[in-house]
Amino acid sequence: MAENAERSPRWMRLDNAALIFPAAQRRHWSNAFRIAFTFADPIEPDILQRALRRMAPRFPSVVVRLRRGMFWHYLEELTAPPSVQADTYQPLKSMTGADVRRCAIRVLYYQNRMAVEFFHAVTDGTGGMVFAKSFAAEYVRLRYQVHVPCTHGVKDPDEQPAEDEFIDCFQKNAGPIAAPRDDRNVYRARGVTEPDRFLHVTTGVLDTPQLLRETKRRGVTVTAYLTAVLLQSLMQMQAEDEPRPNRRRPVKVQIPVNLRQLYGGNTMRNFVAVANIGVDPRLGDYTFEELVQLVHHQMALAITEKNMRMIFTPNVNDERNKLLKIVPLGLKNIVMRMVFDAVGERVASLSLSNLGNVQLPEAMAPYVTRVEFVLGAQATAPYNCSVTSWQDKTYVNIVRNSVEPRLERAFFTALVRMGFHVKIESNDR
Repeated sequence: MAENAERSPRWMRLDNAALIFPAAQRRHWSNAFRIAFTFADPIEPDILQRALRRMAPRFPSVVVRLRRGMFWHYLEELTAPPSVQADTYQPLKSMTGADVRRCAIRVLYYQNRMAVEFFHAVTDGTGGMVFAKSFAAEYVRLRYQVHVPCTHGVKDPDEQPAEDEFIDCFQKNAGPIAAPRDDRNVYRARGVTEPDRFLHVTTGVLDTPQLLRETKRRGVTVTAYLTAVLLQSLMQMQAEDEPRPNRRRPVKVQIPVNLRQLYGGNTMRNFVAVANIGVDPRLGDYTFEELVQLVHHQMALAITEKNMRMIFTPNVNDERNKLLKIVPLGLKNIVMRMVFDAVGERVASLSLSNLGNVQLPEAMAPYVTRVEFVLGAQATAPYNCSVTSWQDKTYVNIVRNSVEPRLERAFFTALVRMGFHVKIESNDR
């Protein structure tokens, strides 16, 4: 580790997807997500801090702070990792501009749980999971004095990061054709915002074997199945808000797609694009069977190498614009904030992000009882949804910053009516 102490801190331009996040940040909202590991025994904070000190030099693109240049923001590696902190009364408290200028991640603990919260300009869910797994593995090594091999995405703290971990893969894979922007006339749930911006997290714990049996029977993925349930729930909410069918709007769920699966690469930067999947309620009523098949086929058409390339190419073209490059950062931020507010979240009703079935080294697994992924709420609408599976449980987290739990009630009630056993947990006050 002496080499890491002697060299100058690494700095990195923001990847293409991350450019808009600092501009879109506001006092009570930041685009952030959380990955948490729950262990069999209570967390020992001193050992957690030691594990973080061990892993931080291995991830110079993650343990960073946001810096401001003349034309663009950039990330700068921290020479010392942040201090681990006791968790707060709610997850994902807004990361202010001052916070991310000090450190763009947080490491938190509460009882048996450790969590890492990431400002989205640093990495995406896949990169965040690699960091969190590796960090958790080092904690297990130190806490239980066991050998945990560097498999299943766990990185070796003593190795140097590979150069391809720092690549902006959007620039490398952009194509000649840019897709038109998606229609913004979609249903957006509304609600009375909590006065103190409290973020409610409602977790539905499902039996993974039962869920897989049902999705296999229908020939669809877990993501497609849960998206269909969300669409059904959102249409139910819109019907309550707008009784006139001809005045209703399309309902769409935004599904982030890990582009490493399509284009390869091991970048630790953001490398995700979204597929907006949905239906138009003005065309008539939909059975659940119709919804499942529509979602399945829309995803198959959308999530291809060629189509995804068209989706992210417009943003790369904007970044490459010679005139835009010389515009001072302050003016860029104003324009990007306006673009985000006008377009960014308005192409879908909410997001459903599924990190899938988490795999860990066999030596580490006995000490881990739960792995969760939590998205923050949207800036301009109250909900978001995220999913992970660990061993035989699937955790569906619905977050909201509004008072009434309308979506959670509709969504989990629908699953129960379909025959699923759903254990509900919540941080509601």
